[in-house]
Amino acid sequence: MSTLPSAVPMLPEPRAHPGAQTSDERGLQRKGRNLLFAVATALRSLQLYPLENQAVATALAELDGITQELLAAEDQIAIRFVGDFFFVNDLRLRVDLQSYATYGTVGRALARHGIGELEVFRGATIPEWTALLALVNAEPDPEDRFGAFLERLGRTAVLHLAVGPDRESEPDLRDEESRRMAKRAYAQTVAVAREVMGGLRMGKGVSLRPVKRAVQSIVDQVLTNETSIVGLTTLRDYDEYTFTHSVNVCIFSVALGKKLGLGKHQLYELGLGALLHDVGKVRMPLELINKTGALTADEFRVLQEHPTEGLLSMFDMRGLAELPLRAMLMAYEHHMKVDQTGYPVSARPRDPTLFGRIVAVADGFDAATTKRSYQAQPWPPDRVLREMRDNPARGFDPLLVKAFISMTGIYPVGSVVILDTFELAIVCERNPRPDAMHQPVVQVIYDSMGVRVDPPRRLDLAETEPATGKPLRSIIKTTDPERYGIHVGDYFV
Repeated sequence: MSTLPSAVPMLPEPRAHPGAQTSDERGLQRKGRNLLFAVATALRSLQLYPLENQAVATALAELDGITQELLAAEDQIAIRFVGDFFFVNDLRLRVDLQSYATYGTVGRALARHGIGELEVFRGATIPEWTALLALVNAEPDPEDRFGAFLERLGRTAVLHLAVGPDRESEPDLRDEESRRMAKRAYAQTVAVAREVMGGLRMGKGVSLRPVKRAVQSIVDQVLTNETSIVGLTTLRDYDEYTFTHSVNVCIFSVALGKKLGLGKHQLYELGLGALLHDVGKVRMPLELINKTGALTADEFRVLQEHPTEGLLSMFDMRGLAELPLRAMLMAYEHHMKVDQTGYPVSARPRDPTLFGRIVAVADGFDAATTKRSYQAQPWPPDRVLREMRDNPARGFDPLLVKAFISMTGIYPVGSVVILDTFELAIVCERNPRPDAMHQPVVQVIYDSMGVRVDPPRRLDLAETEPATGKPLRSIIKTTDPERYGIHVGDYFV
């Protein structure tokens, strides 16, 4: 199951002269109209007849055929219902006497559940359409129409159909509710990572279904609630490093993919590979994984096999046919450097894929900023970013590092900073303005006299003095939170 970001993009103005459309647009008009007619027929058939009835089978087969015809020309299909109008991939469908009633039928059926958008990805099947349309025909929850629909859809095996809220039912998330939803998604994904890694280490078969659902919840949070879910990456639990690291890399990778403009289905594949990127470590000796001192040359050679072992481990997961190849490649490639000096060493020269390079950046950042068995003192986030950007020996894609810095800001969320007022603060949100990356939103936790501020005071460092135009406060430097007994994660839960 996948959901759509809550904010529906601005739709184009209606076309003044339908006759002036291009041949591609005319084709999309016809196919979009046929698709909505097929959806209406399938909905009606499922209302009137049992699933095994021939009329239902015929209607669903026709819907599947029209869907596949559209997807042969389009990467995905986005259907939006706004007022009395339907849009297919941002092209408004023309309405005539015949189509008016049909469009209204489909629109009313979706609106009963607060649905304003339906997205179809390549790979959509008849069973997925059946499950989705059966839920559309069911009675909506009067208290939470869209939320209840999403919950029901999440209990199905629908992976290639996604729904989004209409503008009126779009959730208005306040800070507390945003954090609650992000925490639930984060905790569930950590639990899934623990179950997968533990199962593989014990030699048990592992189902991919809970993994896929967890990744979809992370993608949804990044698309609709990025500040809250990225803030939770500061919950770097030493005792559960392997699992929280995998979830953090998933979050950072999806957020970077969003910054690069990847589509939702691509973000899902990226998140799936990112969550499983270190799965090969389950085949490594525990004494190497937990060793507190430096590894010997021989031990490091053994550990360098974990990307290859990760690729092999994925063959032990049930549902392999549904596991994207790119997810497997991310596990194999996340320690390859752009100059070919990383590991594992391929028999033939090869460049890591885009997704592999994205996960490498996310993995490198989270690993360097986290306390681990062999790294008692992690680096401050801003120093890690400078090292990744300025030291080519680290082997990261420089363009992706720049995009990552643009995403996190110069002072990433969770950085502990000292202000020029001598107040101590934690960065809680980046400034979205490119010219103000050095001026994030912070929470002041100690005042200039060293007195604890409870509750923390939220400040936007981009605020200026009206008379002079100068910032009211500026960051002097970052500092080590342990020096002040600060557990950064406490401020994001």
